[in-house]
Amino acid sequence: MPQLFYILFGAAFTLLVSYCLGRLLFWRLRLEFFREEEPLFAFLSGASLLHFIVFLCCAAQVAKKAVFLAIGWLIVLTAWRRGALRLAATRRFDPLPRAWRLLFFAVFAAYAFLYLANAMAPEMSPDGSSYHLGFVAKYLRERGFSRITTNMYANLTQGVEMLFAFAFAFGRHSSAALVHCAFLLMLPFLMLNHARRFGFPVAGLGGGLLALCAPVIGVDGTTAYIDVAVACVVFATFALLQIWSVSREPKLLVLVGLLAGFCFAAKYTAALAIPYVGVYVLWKSKALRTLLPVAASVLLMVVPWTAKNWILVGNPLSPFANQFFPNPNVTLAFEREYIAMMRNWGQLKSKSEIPLELTVKGGRLGGLFGPVFVLLPLGLLALRRREGRQLWLAAAVFAAPYYNNLGTRFLIPAAPFLALTLALGVQASRGILPFLVLLHATISWPHVLRKYCSPYAWRLERIPVAAALRITKEEKFLAERFPSYVIARMIEDSVPAGEQVFSFSGAADAYMSRELRVAYMSASNSLLGEFIWSALFPDLAPSLRLHFEFPLQGLRRLRLVQTAGGTDQWSIGEWRVRRGERELPRGADWRIRANVNPWYVQYAIDNNPVSRWRTGEPIRPGMWMELDLGAVRTVDNVLLEVVDDQGQVRLRLEGQADTGPWKVLSQQPKFFKGSQMKGLRRAAMQELRAAGIRYYLVAPGDPGADDFRVNSKLWGIKLLAERAGTRLYYIEETPQ
Repeated sequence: MPQLFYILFGAAFTLLVSYCLGRLLFWRLRLEFFREEEPLFAFLSGASLLHFIVFLCCAAQVAKKAVFLAIGWLIVLTAWRRGALRLAATRRFDPLPRAWRLLFFAVFAAYAFLYLANAMAPEMSPDGSSYHLGFVAKYLRERGFSRITTNMYANLTQGVEMLFAFAFAFGRHSSAALVHCAFLLMLPFLMLNHARRFGFPVAGLGGGLLALCAPVIGVDGTTAYIDVAVACVVFATFALLQIWSVSREPKLLVLVGLLAGFCFAAKYTAALAIPYVGVYVLWKSKALRTLLPVAASVLLMVVPWTAKNWILVGNPLSPFANQFFPNPNVTLAFEREYIAMMRNWGQLKSKSEIPLELTVKGGRLGGLFGPVFVLLPLGLLALRRREGRQLWLAAAVFAAPYYNNLGTRFLIPAAPFLALTLALGVQASRGILPFLVLLHATISWPHVLRKYCSPYAWRLERIPVAAALRITKEEKFLAERFPSYVIARMIEDSVPAGEQVFSFSGAADAYMSRELRVAYMSASNSLLGEFIWSALFPDLAPSLRLHFEFPLQGLRRLRLVQTAGGTDQWSIGEWRVRRGERELPRGADWRIRANVNPWYVQYAIDNNPVSRWRTGEPIRPGMWMELDLGAVRTVDNVLLEVVDDQGQVRLRLEGQADTGPWKVLSQQPKFFKGSQMKGLRRAAMQELRAAGIRYYLVAPGDPGADDFRVNSKLWGIKLLAERAGTRLYYIEETPQ
């Protein structure tokens, strides 16, 4: 079974190299922990360093299997020769109660079997098979990073994905999932070790199992998602910070800073670890110089990702902060619409439904933690202890981003802290904690879970041993269970290499090499989607006319000035300059520019009725668009063709001769409805061709899916293939 060997080798080699890097760091810093802590902290700190090494390989365009193999074995051999692999720690924690020890390892063994089987099975998670591993596969095909402006997810930090890339190079998709599963299986031991160090080991045992068995943590941690890895690194940062607060060992702050920086590199929302660490260290030490080792380590993890984004897409924090770093890839309006969509899950009738969804149902928020977490208020009893207050503070900090995305998995970084507070709160009541643990482990098992949770809850449903061992072939397993894989293979089989495909729906990018441009993933894609909507929906066609009239005169430049503020976006489909009823022919010397969203201004004079320029942000006074006619032209009116969706817009027309000041030509236009345009469908498809796209993917639920099938000739498209109800069309070139 060579495939199974490579899967296991890819994951094991990644874990080994990470561990050796951590051991080398400990050897250099002369750091010591309890023997039970040392391997876990070594792996996590080494993982942060391995992510940095893989990043450098991608930046240098040398990211490939042979390079990773050479670097990995060099690290392992160096650690062995330096004696860094020998455990330096001699101290051990006091023994755990025998009954609790048996309970912990019995539950852990059962769930480890469940999780490993699912992690080894073919990857078919929605995000894992699309952008998490899609970019990993792309980097390995192209030997490193490239400028990706058509998918905003490419510009998120990808610290955990760098570890996936190392494993993927050898064992592909399942190796990456196994690396993530390793973080999942380490998490309860991290929690236990922290609790043992600070005097509440029984709560550590119980809390670790509560986190381990939580259904959403299990399904997330057995796929190529990143949330459980983030939770693991966040908790390790917290644990190390607590150790430093007692020992005040300066070298420990290097490790704290490294992991806090890795939190940022893993996920933007986990960047809260950086101010959390900074404020805590400053509060405890009362000296700014204490922050120097923390800052140096943090910068090592943060600067590469911000520099990459600055160089490739012009925004160090892309796809966010576009108000401060304007760029053509993600507009401010696009960013705000995306955040609003994540913040307001349409499936919920009210926010009061959230607790039940998070704990019992899980269908409308994408997963659940389990009914036992309904008892979380009992964790407030932990506030009686200093350790409990620290846990609640950390939980509050790392749960704060949940307001911006109500999906259950976005609470995973806070879950270990919450699980420990619940266990700490009830541990004094004899028999309650082991009962809760056993109950939670039982009702969270897939065969029991399905009896009460929503059928649409994201969860593990089976123990796929045959698929994990590749007794069932990977392609057969995926083809029978994962429609997105079938669609990806259809694209791979039907679309020539190097071509792009446009769609309103995604597919399993990690299983194909063709670029799929999805409408909601970038500003340029979103515009193309709007052009298609203009052809589909009459309300979005440029049906409104704005007519500015003024005395006949010679002008070289015309300027439209926005004079109102509001929430609407200002857009222009076509800007026509006229003398009487005759439109001036557009010359090669015409130039158009705007002081907002200047990258798409040509759409306002391209003579295509479906395309339009828009501000990309809400209107405000002072926005302008200027047209230079190349020479003085005698004109007396301007006609704008616009979509009737901008009632707050107020425009003034100004003009300028070849020299001299600007003067007001018209304070406001006349409004009238234009006649219904024909040929919009084909015009929309030609905009896709002009953007270098010759293939269009239509899923059954996409806007106008039936219209494309019935009116394919009007669209100028030809059906190439159809699988799982999804159609792939070729966009034909319109005869000139």
